[in-house]
Amino acid sequence: MNKSSIKNAVIPKKEKHVRDGYTRNMGPLDFKSRISEHTGDIMTISSNEVVTIPPTMSIIGAVKTMLEHGFRRLPVADAGTNRLEGIVTSKDIVDFLGGGKKHLMVKNRYKGNFLAAVNANVSEIMEENVVSLNVKDSIKNAMDTMIKQNVGGIPVTDDENKVKAIVSEKDFVFLLAGIMTGKTVNEYMSKNIITAPPDMPIGTAARSMINNGIRRLPVVKGDVLVGIITASDIMRFLGSGDIFEKLVTGNTAEIFKVPISTLIKREVVFTVPETDLGETASIMLDKNVGSLPVFENSQLKGIITERDIVRAMAE
Repeated sequence: MNKSSIKNAVIPKKEKHVRDGYTRNMGPLDFKSRISEHTGDIMTISSNEVVTIPPTMSIIGAVKTMLEHGFRRLPVADAGTNRLEGIVTSKDIVDFLGGGKKHLMVKNRYKGNFLAAVNANVSEIMEENVVSLNVKDSIKNAMDTMIKQNVGGIPVTDDENKVKAIVSEKDFVFLLAGIMTGKTVNEYMSKNIITAPPDMPIGTAARSMINNGIRRLPVVKGDVLVGIITASDIMRFLGSGDIFEKLVTGNTAEIFKVPISTLIKREVVFTVPETDLGETASIMLDKNVGSLPVFENSQLKGIITERDIVRAMAE
């Protein structure tokens, strides 16, 4: 891992950014009791304004729906009954557009005809063995399921398998924000992180994400962290008007050679190893990010993600 400094960094203010405007100074025991208060009621933290798509929607239709609503995952449900049939994520889209095995469908099934491929049903790339929760499940069960199944979001269904809500890692971050847990970033951050140079082609970055099972890449130039790109950033780029037109007309090689530096749109927000996870959650919510690079003495030491926070809460 490169020992990197920071360019255009945003240093979080010392005051705590929390959803209700104050910091809850609760110790580890109080934190655990807060989780248990919600036992048996996953719906208290889930989003019931869930957007579903039918399995017959085109792949490009799914991309447009994700971009329109700012989601990185969509439950796929029967149009008539709303029964859950699968799920599609931004990583599935990146995989299909050129990142991994799903892209073979373009070559093999559609003979390289990208336009025909993106108009195929989303059911062709969705995950059919979808992990789901029941509306009667507990928050603790949801956390354990996320960790065990290694997923970032789970549809919530009723006893008839009809989609009623969706719970994501961000919902748990929201639950933790402002609580002083006694647990620090250093205990849960990933220390062996995969980075990428600014001139790495988008196609190479997409394959790196898919092959390594990650959805974000810190971008490092020399010893300077210049930004972070995500699978959603790549999907947004490939699904944009002019770029998408080039894809469907066969200019894929040109598109996938574009450097990832073109995707960096925001300043770097970071944290330090001794930061409490409750404060870290507040920063993530306040800055609308799913991860924070961790710096110590101007050197990149790791990265803390929403999933790391869920893992800490599940212990």
